[in-house]
Amino acid sequence: MAIVFLISLATTLIVFHPRQEPIYPTHYTYMKLRSADGIVLHMMETRPDNIQLVPIESNVTAAPFYGINGGFFWEGYLLSIAVKNGRPVKGEPEQYGSGWFNRGVDSDLRRGTLVWDEAAQRFSVQVAADASELRVTDPRRFWAQGGVSMGLDRETSWEASMIEEQMPAYDEERLRSGLVYDTRQNVYMIVTPTPCTVPQFRAAILETLGHRGLVDGIFLDGDGSSQLRSRQVRLAGDNRPVYQMLALIN
Repeated sequence: MAIVFLISLATTLIVFHPRQEPIYPTHYTYMKLRSADGIVLHMMETRPDNIQLVPIESNVTAAPFYGINGGFFWEGYLLSIAVKNGRPVKGEPEQYGSGWFNRGVDSDLRRGTLVWDEAAQRFSVQVAADASELRVTDPRRFWAQGGVSMGLDRETSWEASMIEEQMPAYDEERLRSGLVYDTRQNVYMIVTPTPCTVPQFRAAILETLGHRGLVDGIFLDGDGSSQLRSRQVRLAGDNRPVYQMLALIN
């Protein structure tokens, strides 16, 4: 009798135990904006301390996070800086593919990197070849995401800098993604599923967000790697896996 009761109780617990669903972040603002020439921008606005840089091996829409794709990669190796508190997200300092270096066709390529200096409570875009070149107040309290300089504060020279930093396919119509920040140190994670050139993408950002006091930003990996996941939308690019993302914490 006791054995039958215990089996019955265990079965009841298995049947009626509620499934624990993931708790996804809510501390962000989602926006969908359209420029005058029809470029649709999906974006999440949040605070810099609500972002974590994480390695993944899947499409962003399949990862257990809300967020956006990170920098460039090749066969699983990270080719853009992705560092938190002095450590790369996928390996050791000075290790190839770990997130320590910005790399391109040239091994010593210096590229725009968005740096959040937690101690100083301010963003900057710094052009660097590796994480050791980044200037921060406290090397134990910062994060940095590499890409290509957007130069929002340089209307006459931004394009030359972007070409020098070897932005791929900048004059072709591709899907695009990027990070920008404003004077209040809010950060915007932006993806467009509208094929466009880099100048068109940048112009659409300035047109739709310029009134918010944008300061600067970087272009991230684009085309099929342009991916975003939020409660409101999932943008999978061309469904390829990526190997690093910027994810919301709360």
